[in-house]
Amino acid sequence: MLRLWGIVPRLVRRWIVRCIAPSFTLGAACVIEDDAGSILLVRLSYRRGWGLPGGLIKRTEDVATCARREVKEEVDLDVDLLGEPAVVVDSRPQRVDVVFRARPATTGVGVRASSAEILEARWFPADDLPELQHEAISALMALASTALAPEPGSAGRAAADRVDGHTLRRAAEQAAAQR
Repeated sequence: MLRLWGIVPRLVRRWIVRCIAPSFTLGAACVIEDDAGSILLVRLSYRRGWGLPGGLIKRTEDVATCARREVKEEVDLDVDLLGEPAVVVDSRPQRVDVVFRARPATTGVGVRASSAEILEARWFPADDLPELQHEAISALMALASTALAPEPGSAGRAAADRVDGHTLRRAAEQAAAQR
């Protein structure tokens, strides 16, 4: 069978795989933390609960570019992405989300819903989160486990990272309690 598969033209093999393999959508989201330790959440017009700013990646778009673009479109905020993202695979809706940690690019800038799909955007203390959408819960927990894992060969993290980690840990604990 493998020899037969090997003589099938590459384009035909790709077409066969795409027809029989599950297809997933790919999205990017940001957990945005401010200097006070609060997390930015958005309330969508078509969903219950609060979620993270983010959305689907356009064809040929870089995932980090998508994350920044979606935040700008939804809450009119420029962000700096921090560290390595976490990946969340949700097999039921066949969705893969790349979740970034982020900070506002400039301090003291307010946020506002700047998209028809966003009803409200607000900062919440990490230990007092509202009802979250299940995607936001999964994203917070995955990002916390990724961001707080010790780096190989390092004795520890810088003080600023430990503070950030504390905020993320509190948010993940709140999210886990909602599960």
